[in-house]
Amino acid sequence: MSTSKATLTNTIKKGPILFVMILGAFLATLNQTIMSVAVPELMGDFDISAATAQWLTTGYMLVNGVLIPITAYLMQRFSTRQLFQSSMVIFLLGTIVCSFATNFPVLLTGRMIQAAGAGIIMPLLMTVILTLFPPEKRGAAMGMVGLAIIFAPAIGPTLAGYLLENYAWETMFYGMIPLALIVILCGYIYLTNVSEKAASRIDWLSVALSTAGFGALLYGFSRAGGLGWSSAEVLVSIIVGVVSLVLFTWRQLVSRNPLLDLRAFKYSMFSLTTVINIAVTMVMYADMMLLPLYLQNARGYTALESGLLLLPGALLMGFMMPLAGRLFDRFGAKWLAVVGLFITIVTTIGFIDLTDSTSYTYLILMSTGRRIGMALFLMPVQTAGLNQLPSKLNAHGTAISNTVRQVAGAVGTSLLVTVMTNRTKTHLTDLMAAGGTDQKHMVTEASIQGINDSYVVIIAIGVIGLLLSFFIKRVRQASNEEPARSVA
Repeated sequence: MSTSKATLTNTIKKGPILFVMILGAFLATLNQTIMSVAVPELMGDFDISAATAQWLTTGYMLVNGVLIPITAYLMQRFSTRQLFQSSMVIFLLGTIVCSFATNFPVLLTGRMIQAAGAGIIMPLLMTVILTLFPPEKRGAAMGMVGLAIIFAPAIGPTLAGYLLENYAWETMFYGMIPLALIVILCGYIYLTNVSEKAASRIDWLSVALSTAGFGALLYGFSRAGGLGWSSAEVLVSIIVGVVSLVLFTWRQLVSRNPLLDLRAFKYSMFSLTTVINIAVTMVMYADMMLLPLYLQNARGYTALESGLLLLPGALLMGFMMPLAGRLFDRFGAKWLAVVGLFITIVTTIGFIDLTDSTSYTYLILMSTGRRIGMALFLMPVQTAGLNQLPSKLNAHGTAISNTVRQVAGAVGTSLLVTVMTNRTKTHLTDLMAAGGTDQKHMVTEASIQGINDSYVVIIAIGVIGLLLSFFIKRVRQASNEEPARSVA
């Protein structure tokens, strides 16, 4: 970092900037998760199938996945203030469209507009933290960011469940309009530019390849859960995505001004933690998807009761995230990741033998234990890799990290749904062969056993992440002039 730039960041009031941007990230992340429990009601209101309604989540994820790789260019081309305010205005417009939607196409359009704004916010926030804080102080700041990434999805189902039981579904969006306006107003008052703009041209071929690659890949994986991996639609989408991404990678490596600078992978800790992040993102999705399915479909709990079960863990996680950040600043990420993943794996073992009589209290305890473990490793692992990158790669590193998490989320979701669906069919066949006569009971029992099998897969993925965590090292930040060291 240059002397002038260091002086500038030392004089900037970091607190108001972080507060405004974390509030925006929290709102965007909350919006991404509230729709999950609203799908049944929307299916009835709009007279649509579950596959059609799922596009409210799939479409949102697709737009995010396509837009995130472009954020590195946007962060170089526009100032922090311009980009954040623009993203929040786009998010607000999408929210307004959703709140006044009278049919499904309009609601889907609003959700995708929301995603166009929300996709920019998180990579921008992480880049601002890398700019404002030296490596030895980033952990505490990233711990606060963890509140937006984890706390919002955890309380989203509870909040949405309460609103849906007492008000119309439009209320979810009405409530976001004043909150978005408050964030925009606070941004106008408190937000200061911390980035350095650079005049550069956008590589439209890279944009096209990125859009085709990440879009087709995310679409293919998101559809695999419902159509199966042998579906022609799924296979063609994944093949198109992989080919496009190979061409995109080649384009970035030969370009003088790449859209997404993949040279970040030459830094060993960034590469290692990126792989670990793939595993931990999939592990995280177990609670967010499998547990609500078990509670609502197999046990008959309401959306509100399902959301309330996750709330104690979310509150505890909120308290632990900043603590984990401060521990990271002092001790590094290695043992936080090892201990956190060990706790997560042990508590996940408690979910591989669920029955139709497993107590609500037991589920709360196990779910809360999982979130204690996740609080210890999620942000420290990500920060450890980003800390090694030279400042010139900050924007590209955060864009790569967020893109990988988005793809891992899609892959993890489709993998778990596929395992659950296939194993449920197998268990149902076995129960029928054993002479079962109560069809309803057999379907419920087979579904629960299918979910149990999915948790076994989650444990296996978590073990891979745990083993890799032993190789995490505390490294210094590379200078902009220093050549990268390849992974040993």
